Amino acid sequence: MSAYSPSANVPFPCISGQLSYLELFPSGEVPQTFFTYRWWEDEATTVFWAFDPHEIKRVIRFGLFRDNNLPRKSLQKRDPQAITAFLYSLMEPHEAAFIDNLSHYQKVEEIIRRCQISGPPLEPWSWIPTKRDSGLPSIAVAEAIDTESHLHFTRVSFEELVRYFLGYRAHSVEWFLQQHTSLYIHLLNYLQMFPEEIGKYKEVEQHLQTRSPFAYRAVNRCLHSLRQPVPASTPYPGFQFIAAPIQQLFKEHLPSLKAILLELSVLGVRFTRTYVHAREMNWTRPFSVEIPLLDELDLTNPAPALDFAKTTTALDEQCFSGLSQKSFVEPDAIIKRLLVLWELRSLEVWECCTGLPDMIGYLQEIVEALYTCRNYHSFTAILSGLYKYSTSNPTFTHMDSATGQMTLTPVLPPALATLLDPSENFVAYRQEFQSSPGLPFLFPHIREYQQHGPPALHQLFQQLQRQVPTN
Repeated sequence: MSAYSPSANVPFPCISGQLSYLELFPSGEVPQTFFTYRWWEDEATTVFWAFDPHEIKRVIRFGLFRDNNLPRKSLQKRDPQAITAFLYSLMEPHEAAFIDNLSHYQKVEEIIRRCQISGPPLEPWSWIPTKRDSGLPSIAVAEAIDTESHLHFTRVSFEELVRYFLGYRAHSVEWFLQQHTSLYIHLLNYLQMFPEEIGKYKEVEQHLQTRSPFAYRAVNRCLHSLRQPVPASTPYPGFQFIAAPIQQLFKEHLPSLKAILLELSVLGVRFTRTYVHAREMNWTRPFSVEIPLLDELDLTNPAPALDFAKTTTALDEQCFSGLSQKSFVEPDAIIKRLLVLWELRSLEVWECCTGLPDMIGYLQEIVEALYTCRNYHSFTAILSGLYKYSTSNPTFTHMDSATGQMTLTPVLPPALATLLDPSENFVAYRQEFQSSPGLPFLFPHIREYQQHGPPALHQLFQQLQRQVPTN
């Protein structure tokens, strides 16, 4: 199976006198894969008759079906009261009066409008070679082209990319490829006009080999069209770095559209952080689709919060079992791994809250259960992620226009939330740990060792041994 690929071209004469072009991206730049059965399409049809508004919203958002009218046709057949309730769940309280004046058909249209993603406007390719810039070094030209390519990539929504990688048409992706065809045409015309610049663009082509594969393909094919002795462009599809991991998700997952859409909702947040908000684009590193927290939570069949906390604590105890005082003196693999896992878990929680805000309540229950288990390691990691989310989300922030101060709504009862207050090296946490030891939150203890030396470690390990055997 190959995704739809827009035409891109190499010039050759045409009877009409107009220039025509051969395809520049014949494969659509997507790894060839094949699904014998698009199981997710059947499940999408079923979801539209369910009563979970979050699930319906995700199905509309990603649009993994061939008939674009499927949501409309399905929802129009639903009971009017169910449609009204669904629309209410998508609106702010002050918008409620707006619903009363809508017909059933209009409510369905409003639901679809609110569930679909509207990406940033698509822009035409704007980097154009000029003689005025001929004095720029080739590396600067390559960087400018790569920056432009990255800019156009940020105009493509994650949802559209997922659709495209599964073989559906996606206008913004097609537009993205077409703009690199524009680069090819601009450059071809320029080098035909100023052939003395060809040598420089051979160097540009070399610099682009480690940058945007789409820009590289355009420049490489341009030089080939001018019969320059440059190597053939790489056979790897340009979208390999992100398409292959996404396609693999659909191959590895048991047929469960609900589960995969939960994962994709979180990956959409990661996509934005990794590519849209990045100053530079890494076009080769595979996009990470691993979300251990979601796997552990299993939101399709979530365990009680206390059960999850006990399981997590048992696993954490194994990780702490090899910790020794030497780990603090000369940081070894054990303590480094614990610190990295803490930060990754905190970031995962932020991603999950951003992509799936309806799971925040469950995470809050888990945090309280972890506190009950005296697992300060995972307790603070998840609480840290909740704080990251609440700090930038308007649901949890309030700006006082009179004082100019922003206050945060606590994500947990204040008695627990203060344990992550970094004041005086987390003094509230350290006092709590003194009276009720457990699996430690390592960062304050590392700082204590740096400030007070070995006595701080002796005290920590005396308390830690009550919880888990250590070396």
